[in-house]
Amino acid sequence: MNAFHTRRDFFGWSRGLLAAAGLASQTASLNAEPAPRPSVDEGEDYYDKLGVTKIINAAGTYTMFTASIMPPAVQAAVARAAKSPVRLAELQTKAGEYLAKRLRCEGAVVTAGAASALTLGTAACMTVANKSAPHDMPTDVAGHRNEVLVQKTHRYGYDHALRNCGIRFVEVETLADYEAAFNDRTLLAHFFNAAEHGQISREDWIRVAHKHGVPCFNDAAADVPPISNLWNYTQMGFDLVTFSGGKGIRGPQNAGLLLGRKDLIAAAVINNNPHDDCVGRGMKVAKEQIVGMVAAVDWFLSQTDEGMQAEFQRRADRITAHLKDVPTVTSQTFVPPVANQVPHLVIRYDQQRIRISPLDVAEQLRRDTPSIELNPATGRNEGSTGLPSDAGTIVVGVWMLEPGEDMIVARRLREVLTKAAAA
Repeated sequence: MNAFHTRRDFFGWSRGLLAAAGLASQTASLNAEPAPRPSVDEGEDYYDKLGVTKIINAAGTYTMFTASIMPPAVQAAVARAAKSPVRLAELQTKAGEYLAKRLRCEGAVVTAGAASALTLGTAACMTVANKSAPHDMPTDVAGHRNEVLVQKTHRYGYDHALRNCGIRFVEVETLADYEAAFNDRTLLAHFFNAAEHGQISREDWIRVAHKHGVPCFNDAAADVPPISNLWNYTQMGFDLVTFSGGKGIRGPQNAGLLLGRKDLIAAAVINNNPHDDCVGRGMKVAKEQIVGMVAAVDWFLSQTDEGMQAEFQRRADRITAHLKDVPTVTSQTFVPPVANQVPHLVIRYDQQRIRISPLDVAEQLRRDTPSIELNPATGRNEGSTGLPSDAGTIVVGVWMLEPGEDMIVARRLREVLTKAAAA
């Protein structure tokens, strides 16, 4: 997927999973405390064996940084699921029924990430509207209903996930354009939940589509927290909604959720593995990822928005306090309006006094040990999904930091900025 379009692959940087043993050794080097010896049950450290650099994720839940780290309870559920074979169709069915109850919707299926859910949801609409569609997609759809209405400002790098099904986009801008665009080829109306522009509201998008008997699909991949978004959009009236599993929910990176109308979810299942001759055959979700997604939802629903936000703010405050006497440095916390709606630390300074650019700060932190990735909006004139940014801005994403890593980031930022101020 093109990495330059939106929240999940912004600017194409990557993040490595920071294993507990790696974090312990990094912390030890800073605090002069011996690292604990890993137990036999932890397994061999293949990052070290393969020579893969572990990083501290001060960026966020970007796909190219391997998104989030699963909480211990989710990791344990995944490990336990790996020990027993089951019937995959039964597991998917039971997991979907459980998730639908927990997430207050008619149906649910675990997918191979949010992009997979976009493909399967579109395939579901094609199947319901065109009875022979599972076999026909994507190449033999002549004569099928295959037009997808979308606001022009909602076009993005994940369009391809829908086009995998052989659809054709029809762009609209105004509500009048939208009203006039429906015809006997219209398949669905697609909405990008975190779009920063667009004249048509969610409510109007749903209302007009349903007046014409057309389903609405909402891509809300990165749009939790708040926790309630997991049911807000289906209850608003969207027929299908997708979320990424490996972002704020903190499930496996290669898992996602497709939620919505029971008949459409059933049609998505027909187009999903382990079925043959369908667009989703290669989008395999292993038993470990299905169980991990269910466990992650359980974990996520046990949290509170207030508790998570308070912890993220504490991390930002600790970094701010460590930088407070560095000349000209100012900082603020910023919460994006939709996607990744958590506190981010935004740092600015006078580059005439501190003679290093934010891009060079990011590069120094990336090269050092431990390697630290700042948010990719750092030093850029184009932020990601609502984050403020310009060439003079450092953005620290605090929410994917593991315990103690906020102070590692704070110390390294202070060292780099203080050295540049003295130059």
